[in-house]
Amino acid sequence: MGLEYVLLTLLVLQTLGMCTFKRFETETPVWRGLLKWTIADGGTIALYFVVGGWALLFPLAFGVLGATTHVVICKKEGFHMIHATPREKYYAYRGWTWPPE
Repeated sequence: MGLEYVLLTLLVLQTLGMCTFKRFETETPVWRGLLKWTIADGGTIALYFVVGGWALLFPLAFGVLGATTHVVICKKEGFHMIHATPREKYYAYRGWTWPPE
């Protein structure tokens, strides 16, 4: 598997991730999103030069870890896993002010 396939896969994952989950990150500072994607993309590309196409396991592993953590936190805090409702409770958990401005 060539680097172009790894880059294409990262692009697809990043686009789907941002389009799907951006509504849950409305108050998150831009620098955190940039840092997250820089680590994910940079780490995967760096690993590509060490282990080849197997580097795609890096974002997959972090996706599984993130989804597992998400489910545990949602159950513990008592908000819906997909809709993040009640919204006031979700904002309080994230440390954001309600209602959003």
